[in-house]
Amino acid sequence: MQLGNFLEVVTFVSAFLTILLILLQQRGASLGAGFGSSGELYTTRRGLEKSLFVTTIISAVVFVSSILGLLLIPV
Repeated sequence: MQLGNFLEVVTFVSAFLTILLILLQQRGASLGAGFGSSGELYTTRRGLEKSLFVTTIISAVVFVSSILGLLLIPV
């Protein structure tokens, strides 16, 4: 398997995973939360919510890195 093909697969999988992880994250459940005001000034992420947040960041970094790798590799 060539490096370009591998990076394409990594890009596709990380894009799908990033979208899924973003959609799984939960914000305030009130109606005002949909318009940007959740009513809480500061909250601390704990447990599964923190793990989901960190995994989302890692997935986004892998996605951007794989795209940059595809741009730098000659075809």
